[in-house]
Amino acid sequence: MNARLIIAILVALFAIGSYFFRTSENPVTGESQRVALSTEQEIALGLRSAPQMAAQMGGVTRNEKAAAAVSAIGKKLVASSVAAKSPYRYSFHVLADPKTVNAFALPGGPIFITEGLLRLLKSEAEVAAVLGHEIGHVLARHAAEHIAKEQLMQGLVSAVAVGSGDYSTAQIAQMVGGLINMKYGRDDEIESDRLGVRVMVEAGYDPRAMLRVMEVLAKASSGSGRPEFLSTHPNPGNRTGQIQAEIEKRFPQGVPEGLKR
Repeated sequence: MNARLIIAILVALFAIGSYFFRTSENPVTGESQRVALSTEQEIALGLRSAPQMAAQMGGVTRNEKAAAAVSAIGKKLVASSVAAKSPYRYSFHVLADPKTVNAFALPGGPIFITEGLLRLLKSEAEVAAVLGHEIGHVLARHAAEHIAKEQLMQGLVSAVAVGSGDYSTAQIAQMVGGLINMKYGRDDEIESDRLGVRVMVEAGYDPRAMLRVMEVLAKASSGSGRPEFLSTHPNPGNRTGQIQAEIEKRFPQGVPEGLKR
């Protein structure tokens, strides 16, 4: 066995060992997760990243009324749900980008929604559905999971490059790794939908508003031409069935009256 192959095996074993031995039980989902960050590191990373992410999308909105409304809804969701028991520092921001239809969460709690998406939402409950979904990403520690997966893939790609001496082979391995991570991304979206339904219900919102948000997203993404397999977000139509199933699971006799729509 030549020296290059031995080094490649050692690099691969180190990457695999580092990934599989870093586990933590999520107190909300009960899942055993492989994560690369402590909760304190997640919070610090989110706080450091928030200004840069906002700047990339036009900065925060100048619409103080919209910003205050989104912040109030977000705080209500956190205070009245399982999110209140988490250690994260949630904050809610409207980005000035009027064209991009998007919302996202950073590690540790900063959550953003663009003006482009906010303008398409017709009710407080629909805004709550979007924010609840993003709170779900934070609760499920998806960012920490993805960082751990990315570190694993980088280690394996490096091992392939060392062992083969062929950069093109390493490029292929990296592309495959990227596709694997995109699949995980779709699974994360479904999990965040389920957690979002839970957060909404606990805060007194009608979870069917999330179904209406899926209709908004489907209309906004129509004509994009991107196949679902190469998208980190599942097709809204495919998410709808999962959301409906979660609502029926929580309310087998039907959604009760009195929840804010």
